[in-house]
Amino acid sequence: MDRMIYTAMTGAKQTMEQQTTVANNLANVNSTAFRAELATFRAVPVLGSAQPTRTFVADSTTGSDFTPGAFQQTGRLLDVAVQGTGWIAVRGKNGTEGYTRDGNLQVQADGALTTHNGLPVLGDQGPGVPPAPIRVPVGSSVTVAADGTVSATATQGGDIPPAVTIAGKIRLVDPPASNMTRRDDGLFQTRDGRPAATSATVLLAPETLESSNVNLTHQMVQMIELSRQYEMNTKMITTASDNEKSASQLLTVN
Repeated sequence: MDRMIYTAMTGAKQTMEQQTTVANNLANVNSTAFRAELATFRAVPVLGSAQPTRTFVADSTTGSDFTPGAFQQTGRLLDVAVQGTGWIAVRGKNGTEGYTRDGNLQVQADGALTTHNGLPVLGDQGPGVPPAPIRVPVGSSVTVAADGTVSATATQGGDIPPAVTIAGKIRLVDPPASNMTRRDDGLFQTRDGRPAATSATVLLAPETLESSNVNLTHQMVQMIELSRQYEMNTKMITTASDNEKSASQLLTVN
């Protein structure tokens, strides 16, 4: 009976943790280019000197759903969406390179090109040169081409034609999806942590944003299923406890 209690106890605990994953997916149903997180249960045997008759339940994150989201035309010059596979390279808050498909770009007061949450967008500096954040002239109009080239147009005034300068080229990468893993900060990186190679085949869709790939209906159904699984596990604990009490009463009578 203790085996049933142990299995049900760990099952209830891991069900609650998996509900956290589903809740996070639901919270990001409207986040630009968000990739739904996938999780599953697995049985892990309890090793010891006795027979391996006991198992506990573990919540295993199997990865992310890399299905593309729907494209939405915005008409905003700084909005870009990655066509097909591929990623935009940014500098995370911990200073390391990470990858995102969130193309809702912004220009900060100092001219830095960033994501909407302030992460610097990295530019491709050429072979052998480390990528560096892209900066544009302050007060200029910024456009992003399909190949990632960032152009800044500054109005000269009078009859002088506008001056167009190339501020940089967004570093675009395309590692295999099987080699990508989600970090704690929400960015992705390669499984070995090494920077991915720049890809010349990745293209952007200007004035477009990619929506989240979270299926709202599926996530709601999964949340209901997890709630029922939690109730089933707690009922198993109660049943095992009642059976143990009944067995103890029988032994007492004897």
